[in-house]
Amino acid sequence: MSKIKNMDDLSTEELNLELISGAKFVIFQYCISLLIITFKRNSDVYFIRSGESTLKHGIGFTIISFLLGWWGLPWGPIYTIGTIHTNFNGGKNVTEDVLQTIKIS
Repeated sequence: MSKIKNMDDLSTEELNLELISGAKFVIFQYCISLLIITFKRNSDVYFIRSGESTLKHGIGFTIISFLLGWWGLPWGPIYTIGTIHTNFNGGKNVTEDVLQTIKIS
């Protein structure tokens, strides 16, 4: 697994407290199209603290999709709408997957 962004070297205890308070791990999606080829990819994992907005982390991926995703047919518009929807709804929550991988107790 790649480095988790926005964790700022939290201790295990601090991480557990954040998770109890509602923190989560999310990924964002982006889409890039080149006429007949469309790529839909996921970002690195981001740690979102409780009460923190996902907007500041996901807006760049949303802008990339909005500007570069539409141009591939037929999947460009379909994937672009999906990635924008996912990102505006806070990204894809992958907390359970991350916790199983890093074995937080």
